[in-house]
Amino acid sequence: MRVLGVDPGLTRCGVGVVEGSVGRPLRAVAVDVIRTPAGDDVAHRLLAIERALSEAIDTYAPDVVAVERVFSQNNVSTVIGTAQASGVAMVAAARRGLPVVLHTPSEVKAAVTGSGRADKAQVTAMVTRLLGLDEAPRPADAADALALAICHVWRGTSVDRLAAAVTAARRQAGPVRTVAEPIRSRIPGSVPVGPPPQSPSSQRRKAR
Repeated sequence: MRVLGVDPGLTRCGVGVVEGSVGRPLRAVAVDVIRTPAGDDVAHRLLAIERALSEAIDTYAPDVVAVERVFSQNNVSTVIGTAQASGVAMVAAARRGLPVVLHTPSEVKAAVTGSGRADKAQVTAMVTRLLGLDEAPRPADAADALALAICHVWRGTSVDRLAAAVTAARRQAGPVRTVAEPIRSRIPGSVPVGPPPQSPSSQRRKAR
């Protein structure tokens, strides 16, 4: 199984690709960090992240994309940017029909180090060891992305099988489109949007 892990962030977005399966050695396929200037427009920064992630998905052809689940933090601006980058990663994967899974930081730490309270240095050290790398991946965003991929290789096999079956069924059924409910229909006392009612005179003319 090949997993593309994404450690979402607006300024730095880690991307790591790992190949392996339970009980077999892991192999690091690629690792990188997508960077966007803090002074640029947010929409353009998200577009740059989406393009880079899309290129990574097309280049390394993962079976699944694992994204870190966003939790609220004291710094509201930071968590908003992280959530935006996370959404972009999920859209890039969904557009290509790939299953997307979310793992919490504690799940990733526990899978890689054995402790859900491990610090970044411990996570980086174990990632380096598990993948047999000559040197530790830097910055921490890169190591975190690889850790996410490792976590899913070890913990997500059954989830992947179910997701793959659902994805295959959807592909056979054709593209799935989500239809938004008209806003006016949710306003108490409003009249649903539709063609205007016909007058009695118009109805009589049609009957003739």
